[in-house]
Order: sequence, then C-alpha cells, then structure tokens
Amino acid sequence: MKVLLLALVAAFSVSQATTINNIPTLLHSEMSSSFSGADTREWKVGDTASYKLNIGGFINGTMITTVKRVDSEGLLIGQDMDLGFAGKQNCEMLVDPNTGKTKSLVCNGQNQEIGENNIEIIEVKESSVTVPAGTFQAIYVKAKNLDDNSEIEQWANPKEVPVFGMIKTVTQSQMGPVNIELTSYKKN
Repeated sequence: MKVLLLALVAAFSVSQATTINNIPTLLHSEMSSSFSGADTREWKVGDTASYKLNIGGFINGTMITTVKRVDSEGLLIGQDMDLGFAGKQNCEMLVDPNTGKTKSLVCNGQNQEIGENNIEIIEVKESSVTVPAGTFQAIYVKAKNLDDNSEIEQWANPKEVPVFGMIKTVTQSQMGPVNIELTSYKKN
C-alpha cells in the first residue's frame, strides 16, 4: 500500500507545483486489496510509465517517470515533464525503498526543500478505469489536501504499472483541473 500512496502523493505534487515533491510514508490500515504485495523493492532500473497531462483545459503535456538507479543509497526516480508553452522540467528524487521517504529532490539542477504533504484518505475501493494505455483493474483512492481542502481522485495498480502504479489522477490546481492519464508503460 506504500506504493499506492506514493503515487497519490506524486500526483498531488504535480497538481501543486507541477513536480514530484515529497513522497512521505503514508500507510493507511483501510487499504487492502489484491494489489497489496507490490512494493518499492520490486522496482527495476528502466521501469517507465508515461502519461498525458492536461492542466486547466489549456495546458497539454507529457510526463515520463523512470527508475534510473537502484543501489544501497536507494531508488533514484526521474521525472521528465514537457508542458509545451508552459515549459519543461526534469526532477530526480532519491527514495529510501524501506520507508518510502524522499531522501533528496533535485529539479532542473536545483536542490529542493522536502516538505510534508498533508493528505487525508477519504475513500478507498476497487474499481476499473480506462485510459489511453488500456483498461485496468485498480484501487480508487479519494483524498483531501488538508492545506487547501482540494480533493484528489486517483486510480492505481502498483502490481501492473511500474514506478508509482498511477493510472489516472484528477485533482485541482491554481490553474484549474489537472488530469493525468497513463499512455504507456514498460516493466523490466
């Protein structure tokens, strides 16, 4: 379940700052499903998930997350985002695979402060979702950002989809609705 919540926080970060931000350990006892065996120790170098993004109905772009390194320091996750006229961003996040905590975050060559995300899980259930990459059985999670009371909806399957397991996310940002949908993935 740690991986499922990592995906939720990654999506939250995209909506808040258009970047992977902080991936804290967020374990929730209500979350149990057939996907519960997936964890960060199963990730392999080269695992990739690609997404299409739409922010506010007028910014269209892409996001690619990739496992770049797995070693004694942790998991190095890369995120390349291209938002067209809104710009590009490249981030690398080093994650402790045992706790899910972010050890370091560098975006466009600049070290980033790692803060805490304040998220409350509202609902969790099994669901089916269709995105450009296909139709998936998923865990649907509805959560609330306690800092601004915005809601986040996410469908994820960390057993099937590599990196964060994220299939679809719908949330709000200062620029309007943020929609993220899986377009393809590669699991090594």
